[in-house]
Parts: sequence; C-alpha cells; structure tokens
Amino acid sequence: MAYKEWGDPANPKVLVCVHGVTRVSDDFDALARAMADHYRVICPDVVGRGKSSWLRDPRHYQVPQYVSDMVTLLARADARTVHWFGTSMGGLIGMGLASLPDSPIGKLVLNDVGPSLNPQALARIGEYIGQAVRFPTFDQAANYIREISASFGPHTESEWRKLASDVLRQDADGQWIRHYDLGLAVPFKAMTPEMAQQGEAMLWAAYDAIRCPTLLVRGADSDLLTPQAARLMTERGPRAQLVELPGVGHAPTFVHEDQIAIARAFLLA
Repeated sequence: MAYKEWGDPANPKVLVCVHGVTRVSDDFDALARAMADHYRVICPDVVGRGKSSWLRDPRHYQVPQYVSDMVTLLARADARTVHWFGTSMGGLIGMGLASLPDSPIGKLVLNDVGPSLNPQALARIGEYIGQAVRFPTFDQAANYIREISASFGPHTESEWRKLASDVLRQDADGQWIRHYDLGLAVPFKAMTPEMAQQGEAMLWAAYDAIRCPTLLVRGADSDLLTPQAARLMTERGPRAQLVELPGVGHAPTFVHEDQIAIARAFLLA
C-alpha cells in the first residue's frame, strides 16, 4: 500500500486521511499542507487505487479488507495519537477502526458518510465504477471526471484539472484511463438487498461502539447521506457534531480554506 506523508516524521501525533471509493491520496494535498504544522499527516492510496497494488481476488474490495490494511499501516506509523479524516469510503474504514476495542483513534471526521446510505446513490456510484472508459486526450478525460464529479460543488478550472489529473493515467497505448482497478465494481454488482440490509446493521453496530469525539460533515445536496441519517448520527453512538455545507453534494473535497478551517477547528480543539 502506497502512501504520501507530510510534516515531521518524528511527530507522535498522526493524522490519517483516507479517500473515497475511486479517488486517491492526492485528494488531501491541500488539507495535509494545512495540518502538517501540528501532525505527521499520512494519506494512503487504498488497495486497488493509485500507486497501491491490486488485489488478486476483486471480491475482497470491501471495508473489512481495508480496515485490516489500515491496522498494518498504523502499526508501521508507530503513532501514539491518531486522528482520522475519512471521505466517503475512507469514513467507513475509519468507523470500522474507531469501533474496535482499545482503538487508537482519538478523533474522527466523517466526510459525507454514515451507516445508512441511500441505495439509489450507491447504485449510481456502482454504475460508473466498472465502466472501462478510455480517452485519446487528457482534456477529454478531465471533462469526463468533472462530469461525474459535479456533486463535489464549485471549483476553479485549475482545481478541476488537479482533481482529474490525480485519478487519470495513460495506458500502454497512450489512452487516458482512470487510475484504479475496475474490479472495484465486483462487490457492488454482487450486492443483494439482503446483503445491503445486513451490511447496514453491521455499520450501525460499529458506529454505536465508537467512543471518540466525532465530526460529521454533510454536503447539503448529498444524495448518499440523507438528512435523516445524519440527524440520527447526532443522537446515537458518539453523537457526532454535524456541519452541513450548502451548495455541495457528495462529497466535499476540502481543498478550499473554509472547509479546511472546519476540520482544523475540530481536530485541534
């Protein structure tokens, strides 16, 4: 598993930032720079994405595998204090870790994710994950990334280009493709309503076991985390502090100073 690291490598305070299902560690460049004065910041590419290796069996592209990988990463980091910032899938991984007995996670930020996720939004995500799209030029590929990422909210042209370049690469034929294993779609396609119901029950059990201070950030226009689910998360388990961001869907990128300030205020309080 590849990861990027910021700040003093001897700093015992570690902030781990974990991306969404089709994104990469580069998403946190701005947030990591802003937090590196207080933390050693570690931003991994979850297995199957970016510079990390791919799994031989794509059926294992699921949260339990990712949690196991992160346990190994935290052991390598040799951290005394761990704070966690997780966007979407990265938040689910954080929930799994924070729910463990004697978890090392002291503070948790969940970026537009929770135990209850809108099935229609999951279906939308699962639909585009497995599409083998290829583009002859970077600009065409970047326009595609911008289109499927419109729910991130307003960004400048240069910000959109970075968000695109982070998840694109050229194949052997010079075509631009997405920087992840298309096998990520396998667990989505195998999901049945019964499996989804069982998974949600397990996620709620994990959430209810969390004891550390928790911040829940929700894009006000998010189709993945409903307002009802977000409110319920403020009433049970760690009783998360809820902040909603207007004009943003799934999921806030935390590349802008106003969003970074929200995370910084909570983590350093």
